[in-house]
Amino acid sequence: MAVQLGYRNVYRDPHGYPEWQKRGLPTASAPAGLAPAEEEPKAPGPLYGWAMIWTLLGIFAGGMALNLTPCVYPLIPITISYFGGQAAKGGAGRGKLVAHGLCYLLGLALTNSLLGVAASLTGGLMGAMLQNSMVLIVVAAVLVLFAASLFGFWEMQLPSGLTQAAAKSYTGYFGSLFMGLTLGVVAAPCIGPFVLGLLTWVASIGSPWLGFLIFFTLSLGLGLPLFFLAMFSGQLEKLPRSGGWMLWVRKLMGWVLVGMAVHFVSPVLPGHWSPVSLALVVLAAGLHLGWIDKSQAGFRAFPWLKSGVAVACLAFAAFLVMSWAMRGPGVAWQSYSEETLRAARQTGKPVIIDFSATWCTPCRELEEVTFHDATVVKQAAADFVMVKVDVTKGGNPVHERLLREYGVKGVPTVVFLDRDGKERLDLRLVDFLPPAQFLGRMADLKKNGS
Repeated sequence: MAVQLGYRNVYRDPHGYPEWQKRGLPTASAPAGLAPAEEEPKAPGPLYGWAMIWTLLGIFAGGMALNLTPCVYPLIPITISYFGGQAAKGGAGRGKLVAHGLCYLLGLALTNSLLGVAASLTGGLMGAMLQNSMVLIVVAAVLVLFAASLFGFWEMQLPSGLTQAAAKSYTGYFGSLFMGLTLGVVAAPCIGPFVLGLLTWVASIGSPWLGFLIFFTLSLGLGLPLFFLAMFSGQLEKLPRSGGWMLWVRKLMGWVLVGMAVHFVSPVLPGHWSPVSLALVVLAAGLHLGWIDKSQAGFRAFPWLKSGVAVACLAFAAFLVMSWAMRGPGVAWQSYSEETLRAARQTGKPVIIDFSATWCTPCRELEEVTFHDATVVKQAAADFVMVKVDVTKGGNPVHERLLREYGVKGVPTVVFLDRDGKERLDLRLVDFLPPAQFLGRMADLKKNGS
């Protein structure tokens, strides 16, 4: 997608992954026809590795928690009785029940996954807009507005005709499929704000397959409890009775949306305020959910659940603050100038040039993790000249010339120059890289220039 950096149209993912890299075309590290010595690793998207695993687990848990909201919980006995009735009609017992349950899950997953893909396909527009600080603030405000609905300050209402149409019952496997397709409509007053907030985040990622995967995972979390309860409908009487605890779960989802709002507005905040703001949100959520909120339940474990969530939030907030407070100084960057490069050649030091922008998530991750690693900072100060080119705003003719000169197609882009001022094309970096691997590139650059 085309994203205006203020200098020229460049093709990049809204989180910084260049379009030419994802299509398998020659990367900026090697002109067409010239293969680099070391092929740049392809990231499957803005989420990968352990970050993706933990994110999907969190979304799955969120989907399961949505079953405990006031709008979804009453559907549990209705759904189970429907499945049981369908199985009894065919006389096929448990096998028929499983088939109906799978049709239900398929319908639910199909609806939500298509929503995720549709949202991600707007990523081009979303990614371009997310360069504007006012747009980020508006997105965060909308998420807070949705959170206010979950906190009970206002109610999301759908047209009655749509709700009645979705609540109709049909027979056979199509009936089970239809129930899954329309669950989101019936339960929209509770799950709608959470799903809409998730849609906004998926749109900012701009990856259709990730949009499908994220909402498919959410659907599994939302549908599996109903599926298993349908399989063992005799356990229904062991479920806790409805009550104030469901309102507590709804407020928990509201705090998740507030955290997402902080995530969106973080590029606008000064660097040290981003982790502090998130820590304050987690702290406020713990205090509210654990002690300020007066919701009650008819089962004994509920007070322990509230206290456990509160303690976990307080511990996580303390971890965020301590991680920020104990973080050492970062790399000492210099602004680009010809004099800086000339002095580096005279002293025989390699040069690392970091093209970045404040709205670029991998850029911030590089700065906060890799370029604050103690060993990276020490090596950079001793043996390298570190240059930062900030392309957040346009209008700088020097930066425009550098983008053309180095063939920078998107950010982040880290360029490695040897002692003679020549670029090591095989070392060029266009994605986040952990400190240990970045140190390997620094050692390779230093060894090559010896």
